[in-house]
Amino acid sequence: MKLIVAIISNEDGNQVTGALTKAGYALTKLATVGGILRAGNTTLLIGAEDEKVDGILSIIAEHSKTRQKLIPAAISAGMEIFTSMPVEVTVGGATVFVLDVAQFVKL
Repeated sequence: MKLIVAIISNEDGNQVTGALTKAGYALTKLATVGGILRAGNTTLLIGAEDEKVDGILSIIAEHSKTRQKLIPAAISAGMEIFTSMPVEVTVGGATVFVLDVAQFVKL
């Protein structure tokens, strides 16, 4: 048994959860915030048998798209912070952890 922890952009969250649910996978959805861009994320907790992991990862990959976004760059000068020209960064996609589960109990 595996625990899949998938961190997905909010922009893709509904599509990913909808596709996983339609395919018959149970999941828990959490609202989270990323540390670097401070952007909203959807974090999914999915318990799955080992043989189902590849199917879940395929669905996540199919519905999680990267995109380019302009964000203001901050420059610190002593106690003051200035913003400069926007910087283009890649956002979206998914960060996925697949963990071994030693025991699973549903009460």
